[in-house]
Amino acid sequence: MKPNISQLLGQGLLTLLVVSASITAYDRLVLRPALVIGVVDVAEVYRAKEAEFTQILTKAGSEEDRQKALFMARTFAQRLPVALEELPRECGCLVVLKTAVAGVTPNTVDLTAVLRRKVTAP
Repeated sequence: MKPNISQLLGQGLLTLLVVSASITAYDRLVLRPALVIGVVDVAEVYRAKEAEFTQILTKAGSEEDRQKALFMARTFAQRLPVALEELPRECGCLVVLKTAVAGVTPNTVDLTAVLRRKVTAP
């Protein structure tokens, strides 16, 4: 028994629908997220914290104030690497230094504010 034209047309349309859905799912779930690049200005975050630390040390009148400033610096030094490791997992993107990117694209996301919040969180 030979398949008739309507059966072939139905199978062709079904194949076209499955292939289109697969390509669309791949584009949305795999390709587009891979194109997103997160940039972070670690130097800016570091300079801001360094300025805060210096200001506290210069105004420190007691040993307790100095110890508080040193504790703050130590905490920052511990949180920075952890926060940098968390950023790619949270955004689901590649994270690079802002200075490594030559130009901003629509797929570039600035994560500097997120990093700043992570290292200054109580």
